[in-house]
Amino acid sequence: MTGDGAHETTVQDPVPPQDLAGIVGHRFIYTYANGWQYEMYVKNATTIDYRIHSGMVGGRWVKDQQVDLVQLDDDSYKIAWNEPTGTSVAVNVMPAKRRLHGVIFFPHWVEEHGERTVCYQNDHLDEMRKYRDQGPTYPIYVVPEFAKITLFEYVGADDDTVISIAPGDLPEGWSNRTN
Repeated sequence: MTGDGAHETTVQDPVPPQDLAGIVGHRFIYTYANGWQYEMYVKNATTIDYRIHSGMVGGRWVKDQQVDLVQLDDDSYKIAWNEPTGTSVAVNVMPAKRRLHGVIFFPHWVEEHGERTVCYQNDHLDEMRKYRDQGPTYPIYVVPEFAKITLFEYVGADDDTVISIAPGDLPEGWSNRTN
C-alpha cells in the first residue's frame, strides 16, 4: 500500500487491503475553504449520517445514506454517494493530517433552490425525488474544495443517536468544538 512492499497492486489485483477501522465509527466536523461546515458520522462500512451546519444548504441533515467506502492508502479513505436529490458527492478523508477534499456535484435545481433540500431528508424522500425528476439537472454546479477537519472522534459504529437532531437544534457553538 505505501510502497513498503506489503501489498503491491497489479492489474490483476488492483485492490489494496481494506482496513476501515480508522474511519468506521468516527464522527468528524470539517470546514471547507469556502466556509461551509459539515459533519459526517461513518456509521458502518456502507452507511453514513451527516449534518450541514453552514453553507448553501446549511440546516440539511440525512441518516442512513448508502455510500461506497474504500481505503485508498494508509490514512486515506474515499466516501462517495448519490442522493435522492440527484446530488453526487465524493469525499477523500485523511484523518491524521486533518485534511479532506470533497467534490459535490449539485444538479441545477439544487443550485437554484437549495432551500428545498434544507430539511431532515429521510422524512421527505418522495419530495426530493420529485424535485430531482422535475429538474433541471444541467448545468451541474460542481464544488471542489479542500477542508480542515476540526473534530475527529470515535463514537462507535451503528449508533443512531450520534446524529439524531437537526443542526439548528444543537446547543450554540456545538459544531465549533475541536480536538
